[in-house]
Amino acid sequence: MFDQLLAHPEVSERVRLKSPVGLMALHGGIEKETDAIASAIAARTGASLYLVHQSERLRWHVPSIQYDPGASELLTQFLDHIDVAVSLHGFGRKHLMRTVLVGGGSKELASEMSDRLRQSTELTILTGEQIPAGLKGRHPANPVNLPRGGGVQLEMSHGCRHTPHVEPLIDAVAGFVRSRQG
Repeated sequence: MFDQLLAHPEVSERVRLKSPVGLMALHGGIEKETDAIASAIAARTGASLYLVHQSERLRWHVPSIQYDPGASELLTQFLDHIDVAVSLHGFGRKHLMRTVLVGGGSKELASEMSDRLRQSTELTILTGEQIPAGLKGRHPANPVNLPRGGGVQLEMSHGCRHTPHVEPLIDAVAGFVRSRQG
């Protein structure tokens, strides 16, 4: 399914290889602002970047666990280059309007990211079993979990991705990225 998404004329894929920490936005265009936030963090930190962007008109949500690196030379290059990944996603639940769900396969990275977000933002941060089913980002096929050093997945509610919350969120994630760059 990922290969079909990439073949669609209203979908673009982009990679920039820089530091060994990489930011991903797999659902750019349909999970609003995730690609812009990932790009802003990468620009501030010199992190590597992998984006998939589709037109809002298309709105084709391919689950992250179906993003097979075998279907994308750019995703393979990105994953081979980085040691740690941060994948940015959006979600919508009315009762969680100013919430970031911090998941992914690495409990250590999730803990460090959660601490930074709690110290730097006024957002609600949920981790571990607090995260609703299907949004934990722990599946071994999820690209965020494929780098050598693991990864952390941020599911950001709509309210987090807009003013006044987005700048403190970007700053906190940028601090995490810099701490992992050595």
